[in-house]
Amino acid sequence: MRSGFLRGMRKMDLGLRRGLSRSPSDRCRGRRVIGASSLAATPAAIFAIVFLTGAARGEESVSQRELQAKIDYCETCHGASARGFRGYAPIPRLAGQQPEYLKNQLKAFVERGRSSNIMYNVSHVLSPSMQTALAASFSSLNPKPLGGGSKQLAPAGKKIFEEGIPSSNIPPCGSCHGADAKGNGPFPRLAGQLHDYLFGKLTNWSKERGQNPAKPDTSAIMEPIAHGLTEPQVRAVAAYLSDLE
Repeated sequence: MRSGFLRGMRKMDLGLRRGLSRSPSDRCRGRRVIGASSLAATPAAIFAIVFLTGAARGEESVSQRELQAKIDYCETCHGASARGFRGYAPIPRLAGQQPEYLKNQLKAFVERGRSSNIMYNVSHVLSPSMQTALAASFSSLNPKPLGGGSKQLAPAGKKIFEEGIPSSNIPPCGSCHGADAKGNGPFPRLAGQLHDYLFGKLTNWSKERGQNPAKPDTSAIMEPIAHGLTEPQVRAVAAYLSDLE
């Protein structure tokens, strides 16, 4: 499993150096079959929306071929239909994610507000128009979640998500992330996110976010919440969210 992940990393770096111009792989062709029934719009419609939105903002347009090459490249790590992937480490789901949140995170990687050398290398070469196009494309996907969280812990996680923990000054998660956990603007979608990814980020928040104090982002609001949750509570919330569609 680890060797497969490392091969993926080498392929990703090679793709970056070659300008990410490779044609869709067999696995990515499989992605379109797997996700076809759950797409919110057709690829052509998505591309038209992205093109018009970018033009309205004065951004340079990107071709459909360029966009598809980047999508295929991202799915090398983030899995078919961008539903997340478990390898040497859990890699997050991007499918259905809020476009504004995705663009904010790409910016955070570039500004070193989030720690990831891999994602820095990916993010800093993306033009604003490509960021807009990728964010719109991934937000339109809605594959089934990978799931895998503890069914026994999910009810406790649901309670925390809906009611918070008043005794610890923890507000309901749904107050920012939406009652359906699908996010809202800068607040990310949590529904269907990998439970082990969520657990890792929340229990290591200070090492993962806010690494550039000179350029704080919207994630700062989560710092006291992440620190106020115990590991069993985080595990329960993550288990509940991982199966939401």
